Formats: sequence, structure tokens, C-alpha cells
Amino acid sequence: MRIAILGTRGIPNNYGGFEQLAEYLSIALVKRNHEVFVYNSSLHPYTDKQFKGVNIITCNDPEGKIGTFGQFIYDLNCILDARKRNYDAIIQLGYTSSSIWWFALPSKPLIITNMDGLEWKRAKYIKPVKLFLKLAEWLAVKTSNLLVADSIGIQNYLRKKYKVKSTYIPYGANAFVSTDFNSLISFNLNPKSYFIVIARFEPENNIETIIKGYLLSEATESLVIIGATHSKYATYLMHQYKSPRIIFTGAIYNINVLNNLRYYAKMYFHGHTVGGTNPSLLEAMASQVFICAHNNEFNKSVLEEDAVYFNDEKEIATIIQSDRSEEYIDKAINNNLKKIQEFYTWNNIIDAYEQLIINAGK
Repeated sequence: MRIAILGTRGIPNNYGGFEQLAEYLSIALVKRNHEVFVYNSSLHPYTDKQFKGVNIITCNDPEGKIGTFGQFIYDLNCILDARKRNYDAIIQLGYTSSSIWWFALPSKPLIITNMDGLEWKRAKYIKPVKLFLKLAEWLAVKTSNLLVADSIGIQNYLRKKYKVKSTYIPYGANAFVSTDFNSLISFNLNPKSYFIVIARFEPENNIETIIKGYLLSEATESLVIIGATHSKYATYLMHQYKSPRIIFTGAIYNINVLNNLRYYAKMYFHGHTVGGTNPSLLEAMASQVFICAHNNEFNKSVLEEDAVYFNDEKEIATIIQSDRSEEYIDKAINNNLKKIQEFYTWNNIIDAYEQLIINAGK
């Protein structure tokens, strides 16, 4: 089949979860003898026309010149190009800046939309933007042939809010086995001498809450925070919480380095609250690190009883200061690793997307 993947900044991934999904999914589908096309932003550093057998279509992205609205123009450019390609299926990863162009989508292909999280809940958006995002969500639901929910929470939301069915397909992760202590050396870290956070600097990811709880605990271990630091919110956090105990590394995209930093950490903090099976959470589970997560439906549906949960900074401080047996920690880590090996495998995720497309075409 001829399959297109839209809605990301492109592959190879150097941005986030949807880009990672696009990379793994496209490469695997090519290996299964499908012809796959991934749309790349003109701002993406990769400029070749193929990547590991995947056709790369680069479309003009004016975001660098005109700001956020450029994302809408980029998505429109991708959709207009897709009209020329005679695809059997189009997989849209997200809807935020694409669903308003629903009328421009080609009529022949099957339109599959991964509904992402509850974008309108993000704290960074002002009320008019949140209202627009609710409209964009509604348009995506109404104009897609099939919906994918990447968490049980999102699937429940779609059923209750719109009375529609969706297919639950989470993200995937690879079990991490190749440890390399050298990954710690450049950051002057020792095993189990630090806590770690890997997230975008967004208010709904609770980075500030984690920092406050950490400082309240007076822990002797460092707090390592990994994420791109070019946003205003990141600048605020770095200036507000200057401390020799807190290390802001900036963005790291080398998966081997990230895996090792997670593996050797004393605890991984996951503060995400806005929906979805977050890729960084699965990767933490795959990296065999003990996890402390924000107490919400999305995180608990993945981690179940194999983590500790927080609601505020006081609870984080208490969790840091609490003693836990090695047996308790090892059991939680092993249970989470087992989930990755048996359920959240990339092979399972690729199977699910492929079968969704094939079954819909019958």
C-alpha cells in the first residue's frame, strides 16, 4: 500500500514523540513491503529524499519566519502535496494545526488521525487558543475515517465526549540492556547520585513542582533536568532556581545517552498531565529506573501499582525522603520492564497500525 505520514516535523527524529513514532512506523512499514512517504519540514536538517527506504517529501515551513502560524501553513502545504500522490492511507499524527484544512484532504485515501493528548488543557494557551483547539479537536473527530487513541484515558474521553469509537494504539519502546557508564562522565555524575527529569519545559509537565519538591526535601543527590531550554518558560525556571544541585543539560537526542542517564538515576520523575501514553515514560520503564509520576489517569493506566505518585511539591519531598526496600524497588522496575517486553513493543505497535489500515480497506 501507499501510505503517507503527516503532522510531524519529520524524520530522523530530532524533536519529540510523534517524530519518533513516525520514524519507527515508517521504517517498519517499508520492511513489510509498503511504500511509505513521510513529510518533513523545510527546517529539518535532513535533506535527502530517502531515509532507510522511506520516501521523504520536504514541504515549505515558514515557522522560522512568521512564528507559530507557520505550522498551519506547513500542514496545508503537506496536505496539498498529498492530493497529488494517490495514497491508499494517510496517517495524521495530531490535529492541532491540520484539522482546519480538512476540506483540502484528498478524498480517496483512508484518513487515520492519532488524537494525541488534550491539547486545549495546556496551561501555556490563553482562552481564545484553547477554544480554537477544542474546535480543531472536534474537526479531527468529525472528518477522520478512523481515530487512534494512544492511551486508555484518551479513548475514554473520545467515547464520552463525542460518542465515537477509537483504536487504542500506544507508543512503543525498546527494552534497554546495553549499559555504558561513560554516558555519566561528561555530566560529572555517579550511579544513583541523582534524580532525573526528561520533558519539554511546559507548565503542565510539572517541572517547577518537581524542582520545588526536590529543594524542599534537602536531598543530597543532584536533580538532572533534560529538555530544550530555548523557551521563555525554560529561561524562567533556570533563573528562578539557580542551584549547584540542579543541572539543566539542555536537549539530548542520543537515545543511548538518555537510556544510560535514566538507568543509573536513583529515581525518574514524570510530571506529564495532558494525556497520552508519553514516549518518555515508556522509555523510562524500558530503562529500568524507579519512577515517581504525577497522579493522573494517563500515568496510572500505564504504570499501575509499579510507581509512586505525587500531587504537589510536599508529596515529592516526602517521596524523596522516604525509605524503600530494594525488594520493593526491584519489583516495580521488573514489572514495568515486563510491560515493555510483552505489550509496549514496537513490533506490536507496528502490527496494530498495519492491521488497522488493512482491515479498513477490506
